Amino acid sequence: MNEAAADLQLTPDQVRTLACVLDELIPPSADGRLRGAGQLGLAAAVEQGARERPELGPGLLEGLAALDERARTRNADGFARVAASERRALLEQVAAQSPAFLPPLVFQALVAYYAHPEVLEALGHEPRPPYPKGYDVPATDFSILAPVRGRDPFYRRP
Repeated sequence: MNEAAADLQLTPDQVRTLACVLDELIPPSADGRLRGAGQLGLAAAVEQGARERPELGPGLLEGLAALDERARTRNADGFARVAASERRALLEQVAAQSPAFLPPLVFQALVAYYAHPEVLEALGHEPRPPYPKGYDVPATDFSILAPVRGRDPFYRRP
């Protein structure tokens, strides 16, 4: 991990903006059973992902800054203060302007969302990783590989 990525620290305003973006990407369910991605606090997971993958940080910061800048042109003090009905349009504009912003953010949001204990429970799964309880995996019969092992190699040798 490079040093700049390890030092990535979103400001409170950037975290609020990111939480609103996450709620636009994965909104709360209509029946109220599931909170939106921003309401679940997944901004911290996205921030951590940007620390671990240095190529994501600049696009994330650029996109958040562009959203806040566009919000100010609508007389709002940042994207988080824009009316919810206007957020989608702003997000679409910035996504078109900054192609490095949304695709990695959507991927990170989905991974974090569907790993969140509250979401797993709402979907009827135990909120735990598959290990150590694990899943039953049948034993493999390696004798089926005997014909392959008996063949002469067909790749180039050095």
